[in-house]
Amino acid sequence: MMKQSLDPAVPVLLTRPMEQGQAFAWRLVERFGARVQPLLSPLMALHPLAPDLPKGDFSAVIFTSSTGISSSHPLRVDLPARAYCVGRKTAEAAQAAGFQAISANGDADALLSLILADPPKGRLLHLRGEEARGNLAERLSAAGVPTTDLVVYRQDPQPLTDEAIALLQAAGPVILPLFSPRSGALMAKALHAGMQAQLYLAALSPAVAEAASGIPRIALVTAKRPDADAMLDVIATLIVAAPPP
Repeated sequence: MMKQSLDPAVPVLLTRPMEQGQAFAWRLVERFGARVQPLLSPLMALHPLAPDLPKGDFSAVIFTSSTGISSSHPLRVDLPARAYCVGRKTAEAAQAAGFQAISANGDADALLSLILADPPKGRLLHLRGEEARGNLAERLSAAGVPTTDLVVYRQDPQPLTDEAIALLQAAGPVILPLFSPRSGALMAKALHAGMQAQLYLAALSPAVAEAASGIPRIALVTAKRPDADAMLDVIATLIVAAPPP
């Protein structure tokens, strides 16, 4: 029989929107078992929009998040089949939604390079959230690939839950994964006097780490790749670094 660890679980505070937070919490428990204690406190709530599709034909769509895919469902029948996707998970979600997905396996810059390496004939449509970084449509258009933005969702800020506040007010280690620059900035604003937790930050990318620079912490480690698997690798490192609560 395998001996179970007697070390107490390290709290992992998840501030992603609820659906993504729950999915990542499942991944945490799947990999680390009783070594972690996920706590969900979304700092943003999804609000799908209902925009009209721009006039004219498009040769392909662009997705930089799985939320863009789910929020574009009402438009699906009028969208082209081909979808350029920022990463593997987004491509899997697009494939499941019926698109012919092509993954850049990276970030917005990787997606830009992928499209420009073999430019499609016709316009592209970037289906995205209200808050976006990288100016992807503008950069593609400037490079000779006409691209139109369409905002299909927004994410409204939310306060920390009472449970999250209590966790942060207690002295002890807390692992804090941050998946977007906006979540890093919102978390920095959410912290206030009286919060004594020792924070160990996992940042999805250098841009996320920069946005989180105002958060007091013991450590901040940036993932080697902007995906969930790389974030789990960072959390594995932080579990070892964080002293038992």
